Amino acid sequence: MDKLYEGKAKIIYPGSEEGVVRVYFKDDATAFNGQKRAQIAGKGAVNNRISAALFRYLEAHGVPTHFVRELSEREMLVRQVQIVPLEVIVRNRTAGTFSRRYGVEEGRVLPEPLLEFSYKNDALGDPLIYGEAAVALGLVTDEELSRIRELALRVNDLLRDYFAQRGLELVDFKLEFGRLPDGRLVLADEISPDTMRLWEMKTGEKMDKDRFRRDLGGVEEAYQEVLRRVLEAPASA
Repeated sequence: MDKLYEGKAKIIYPGSEEGVVRVYFKDDATAFNGQKRAQIAGKGAVNNRISAALFRYLEAHGVPTHFVRELSEREMLVRQVQIVPLEVIVRNRTAGTFSRRYGVEEGRVLPEPLLEFSYKNDALGDPLIYGEAAVALGLVTDEELSRIRELALRVNDLLRDYFAQRGLELVDFKLEFGRLPDGRLVLADEISPDTMRLWEMKTGEKMDKDRFRRDLGGVEEAYQEVLRRVLEAPASA
C-alpha cells in the first residue's frame, strides 16, 4: 500500500475507511536534526505500545487525541488530522537544549511548568517561536493557541502524576496537535521515550532518548523498562 508520508520515526499509510490513517512505528532513531542516525532494536514496537497506553489514559481523563486503537505490535489507527506546524515543549526541570541555551545546569526544578514553541520547519531547523509570532504568521489562531496551552498543561499534570506513581519523573516532553475536519484540536503524533525525558526518581538515571543522544548505552533496556512500568498497575494502586 502506498504510504502517505514517511518521517524520521513513523510511516503513515491510508486507513481502511475515510477519515483514519495507519501509523507504523519504525526502529530508526535520529538526533541533532538527523545528524546522528541508528537503528534501535524493538523501539518501534515499544513506542507504539507506550503511545497507545498513554493516549488511552489521557482520553479517559478528558484530553482529546487522534488515537482510535492499536492494530498490531507496531501499528495504530488514528484519526486523520491537519498537523499544526508547532512543536509544543513542556518543561518541569532544566535539561537538554534549554540548559545549553541559557548556561544553566541540568536538573534545576522550574518554579512552574514552562511552555515553549518551535516552528516545525526542517529547512530552518525547527526554530523557537513566540506564540504571538505563530499567530501573526497564520500558523494558529489566538483561540487555538489558548487551547493548545490549556491542553499541554493538562497533559503535563496528568502525565507527571502517572509517571510518579511508577517511579519516574517527567522532566520535559514535546507534543504535537492536529485539527480534525470540523476544526477541533486534538493531541496527535506520539508520546514515548523518543519525545520526553524521563528520569528514575531514586537515582536520576535517564530512561529516554538521551541514552542514544549521549551514547550512554542501554537504550533498548531503558525503553523496555519504561514500557514495563507503563503496563503495570501504579505503585499506589
